Amino acid sequence: MSTLSRRRLLAHLAAAAAVPVLAPALASATGPKVVVIGGGFGGASLARYLRRHDPGIPITLIERDAQFTTCPFSNGVLGGLYPLEHVTFPYSKVQAAGIDVVHDAAVGIDPVARSVALAGGHKLSYDYLVVSPGIDLVWDSIQGYNEQAAERMPHAWKAGAQTALLRRQLEAMPDGGLVVIAVPAMPFRCPPGPYERASLIAHYLKANKPKSKVMLLDASDSFIKQDLFMEAWGRLYPGMIEWVPGSKSGRVMSVNPVTMTVSSAFDDYKAAVANIIPAQRAGSIAIQAGLDAGTGFCEIDPVSFESKVHKRIYVLGDATIAGEMPKSGFSANGQAKACARAILADIGGRVAASAKLLNICYSLAAPDYGFSIVDGFELKNGTLALSFEDHRTTPVGASEDEHLREAQSARSWYANITGEMFG
Repeated sequence: MSTLSRRRLLAHLAAAAAVPVLAPALASATGPKVVVIGGGFGGASLARYLRRHDPGIPITLIERDAQFTTCPFSNGVLGGLYPLEHVTFPYSKVQAAGIDVVHDAAVGIDPVARSVALAGGHKLSYDYLVVSPGIDLVWDSIQGYNEQAAERMPHAWKAGAQTALLRRQLEAMPDGGLVVIAVPAMPFRCPPGPYERASLIAHYLKANKPKSKVMLLDASDSFIKQDLFMEAWGRLYPGMIEWVPGSKSGRVMSVNPVTMTVSSAFDDYKAAVANIIPAQRAGSIAIQAGLDAGTGFCEIDPVSFESKVHKRIYVLGDATIAGEMPKSGFSANGQAKACARAILADIGGRVAASAKLLNICYSLAAPDYGFSIVDGFELKNGTLALSFEDHRTTPVGASEDEHLREAQSARSWYANITGEMFG
């Protein structure tokens, strides 16, 4: 696809997905109360959007941590592009916007009494509850892998302390060491994330430990943007990154954190650094409340994002089954706005209309080498389906200037979306 046609496509989709400015619902401070669980790309985006469009709605955001570290762009920390602080944000400006931020863990939901129980012993009542808890890791999906093993073989799939640990391990490993990345079967958070991670780790190793190698052990036989990643690896890191698909013994079956051994069905790999990404499911509060109906992820109404299990409870982001939408920060942000529109419509006695949603997924193979995939989603046969059959991606064979522009666009997107959430 040419740059011009990509620009026209982005303009068209952005217009289709644009959020209209809504008249305030005129709720008083004692009016409908909105409680949001989770202060990430779904929860924080929804809280900020609601506040912008109705200054009177009481909004409470429940978030365990005092600051939020984004998974998007955390691979850059591993590649040495910037420190962890670059992707870490406080909630001070969220509070300054008139949102009550409670730093505690939600441990129970009573959909009949419409209340949320907190670990600290308090209960919060709600009229509308939005659950955006991200993912939890399925520890027993790989034999020998658990929370203790993750201190030796970090997953770093929840950004923060694990990201810092994996970065320290990369800095400490000897030149010539093997970095093993275990990739789970779909669905998981950020489908291109492991391959971007391999790229940026290779970027660091090429400059500092050029005899080292990165091996991706993948449970699947293909992956998103595969042609673009493979092209980038050939251009930037020839011979440094090896991808092993599931059909060729790429699925990791067990690990031994004592010996740093990663084992597939037929092969054992001795790693200097092992990044083990296990299977995932919706965050624990969603599972505990039964919002997943026993499946691991939560089905939602494709227009409002209301749970199909409980009324007046909405689920966003990585915890959802949202048709063909991927689990990404961009997706969660768009879902949050659609959900907020539905809540405002319900408060005003209206029925929310379906909207086209957008996902633009950027990946960096090096600081100045980026590429993207663009997809639109709309309501079809009761689900969120692709607006068009083929994915719109950066073309294979793109010039260095095009890849540089994509990298710049990725940084602009990140600055804009985190500014919208936390700025």
